[in-house]
Amino acid sequence: MNSTDRAAIRAMIERQLQAFQQDDAAGAFAFASPGIQAQCGTPENFMRMVQRGYAPVYRPRSVIFEDLTTIEGMPAQKVMLMSDQGELVMALYLMQQQPDGTWRIHGCLLIPIEGQTPQAWE
Repeated sequence: MNSTDRAAIRAMIERQLQAFQQDDAAGAFAFASPGIQAQCGTPENFMRMVQRGYAPVYRPRSVIFEDLTTIEGMPAQKVMLMSDQGELVMALYLMQQQPDGTWRIHGCLLIPIEGQTPQAWE
């Protein structure tokens, strides 16, 4: 993975997080992979899923990008998030390269810190 791809992946995640902060459902949905878009159907459904199950992603108090890793052959960006309640969670963003070379978010796995329950959308 080259530095251009790493920067593009980080920018994609940052832009989606910004769209969540602004309650921009269509904007946030646009950064999801075609598979996630098909699964959710509409930007509003996607936004509801994130609001209900991924509060640290929807409204993080702080965001720290860590290493890029690989999970089942897919690049996965590690991002430490602090929820608005002060809980820390590691988000693993699964990334999918599109035929045109751009990157999209193909899922997010929340790994609890200090014994919280994990959640995933994919």
